[in-house]
Amino acid sequence: MVAQPTNDRPGKSQVRRAAEQLCDKFAATGADRFEADILFPAEVLLDLYGEDIRARAYVTSDPAQGEMMLRPDFTVPVVQYHMDRNETPARYTYFGEVFRKQEDHPDRRSEFMQVGYELFGGGDAALADAEVFSVFAETLKPLNLHAVTGDIGILIAMVSNLRVSDARRAALMRHIWRPARFTSLVKRFAGVIPTPPSRKALLERSDPMADAGPMVGLRGESEIVSRIAALRADAEDTPMCGEDVDLISAVLSVAETCPNALGRLRDIAVDLPGINPALSKFEARCEALTRRGVDVETLRFEASHGRSSMEYYDGFVFGFYADARPDLPPVATGGRYDALTHRLGHGRAIPAVGGVIRPDLVLALGGTV
Repeated sequence: MVAQPTNDRPGKSQVRRAAEQLCDKFAATGADRFEADILFPAEVLLDLYGEDIRARAYVTSDPAQGEMMLRPDFTVPVVQYHMDRNETPARYTYFGEVFRKQEDHPDRRSEFMQVGYELFGGGDAALADAEVFSVFAETLKPLNLHAVTGDIGILIAMVSNLRVSDARRAALMRHIWRPARFTSLVKRFAGVIPTPPSRKALLERSDPMADAGPMVGLRGESEIVSRIAALRADAEDTPMCGEDVDLISAVLSVAETCPNALGRLRDIAVDLPGINPALSKFEARCEALTRRGVDVETLRFEASHGRSSMEYYDGFVFGFYADARPDLPPVATGGRYDALTHRLGHGRAIPAVGGVIRPDLVLALGGTV
């Protein structure tokens, strides 16, 4: 017997129809339709994010093309497409399946549909951010969702202005999108977490490679020696000062309405003035959102929001959630990814912001398109 779809798990044909209708709405705003391959070279994402991406994506091997990856989302292929065409400004919309492993949430689907809207080349970042957010807010308005916003750019500015070594700053910057790892690094750099005995013993050895045995794995001896040298240098570094640790905690704990959050961050900036340019962008975005009819006085801002999403966001981030269904993932997410266009644009960069909607979740919440 074939199981019948329920509201929580609508059938694939229903989801596809809803996706097509959402895509039609985005196209009506002037967005061009975009089609992406389901399989694309794994080296693209591996170059961007390293081996960590394997824990989230499905990788296979093709006898002619080498390692291939089932697309975990659409942003990378749409950026590649736009940068190759060298046209700006532009808007795109698309829909299709994406594939992600769900080791931390086995109850969630590993294959699901996304519908996206992307804006490239907006000359005023605040206006572009406001446009994309308001398009999503208006589209999802019948579902009575609550929105949460954040700004990865503020966190990047925070790390950039800490009084730490370049090596430690690079490590913290790399792990902004891994909250648990980031917190662990801060504690280690501050001397709160002692060096594990096994690592300490290794670092104290005059020749750490002596009696190492046969080499197993992907790392060669030179890479291992270089890593040990970096660990030794870090162990000899002075602990991160308590004031910087407190400033990190203060920034990450900000979670209020946008105006109150901006005021709180301005207070923190007295001791961390390097974040002021990012706060000016936040303030300009609030003004642009207000002009687009968004009630900024009640709009939620959380400094840590967006840190568990894909790692290309480097500015404004947002998500839409169903209060009545806290078990569901966000119905829509998005943000700004200017740096990604530079990495995929062969030295060129174009301002870019966009987001995606899960049509299956729209249907599960009883919504119509």
